[in-house]
Amino acid sequence: MTVRLPRLPTSFPLATPPWPASVPRPAPERRVGADYDHGWSRRYPVRLARAIVLDNVARPAARLVAPTTVRGDEHLRHVEAPVIFVANHASHLDTPLLLTTLPVRFRHHTVVAAAADYFFDRRWKAALWSFSLAAIPVDRSRVNRRSMDTAAELVEEGWNLVIFPEGGRSPDGWTQPFRPASAAYLARRTGRPVVPVHVHGTRDVLPKAAEGRAPVRRSPVSVVFGAPVTPEEGEDARRLNARIERAVAVLADEVGSDWWSAQRRAAAGATPALAGPDAAPWRRSWALGSPPGTERRTWP
Repeated sequence: MTVRLPRLPTSFPLATPPWPASVPRPAPERRVGADYDHGWSRRYPVRLARAIVLDNVARPAARLVAPTTVRGDEHLRHVEAPVIFVANHASHLDTPLLLTTLPVRFRHHTVVAAAADYFFDRRWKAALWSFSLAAIPVDRSRVNRRSMDTAAELVEEGWNLVIFPEGGRSPDGWTQPFRPASAAYLARRTGRPVVPVHVHGTRDVLPKAAEGRAPVRRSPVSVVFGAPVTPEEGEDARRLNARIERAVAVLADEVGSDWWSAQRRAAAGATPALAGPDAAPWRRSWALGSPPGTERRTWP
């Protein structure tokens, strides 16, 4: 004998009510990109786990594939946190390498501004980078007030910030122009100093063009910290951005020569431009050095 159970109603209130055909549906809430909720990555248990990974996994691994020389860290001894670290960007290795070279008092209380369209385009990637690097999404395709507000609020709360004002990795090894609507804007808004950083040699270890097609190559790397750049009263973002870019250019010149020579050229206004010569690709490659990332040659 078959027993038939009574069919339950499938209409409201026992089921989801139908959406009125005359009312437009709102766009689904985005949970990736610039709208990703990354607040969980700054809670104490997550910070503790990240510190363990950075100190015991990432730091030894970075030193293994990229033996690193750190210079200029004396500039960080007397600067008060929070600060904004501004660096050139040639490889995905730049971020973990920079984080692991920071003194402990900065390292474990620092967030990283990362491209929302690349690192936060999927849920698993957003969670991975938020945990491992304390990354926050920043829209690099347009000026996004929400991204800048979030970064500024974190700096004002006491978090240090790592930002790459080029907006992406260098396509040929030469540094791209810095965007004033990034580090310079945040420094003016928060009043916090900017520490210029030049990372040299990561393109030899993990170049952008070879990602996914070639193994990581072991090669020496240097990280040079410069003296903090403090926003001056009445200074706009463009002028401050130019000063920050010049400071990073002097550090790059120091890597290719020595501190005294770089300072003399800076005093004479003769520091080589970060962007390199305005010439054909082969000429730019020749001026950069061979292989890419070695000492830069001067050009007329």
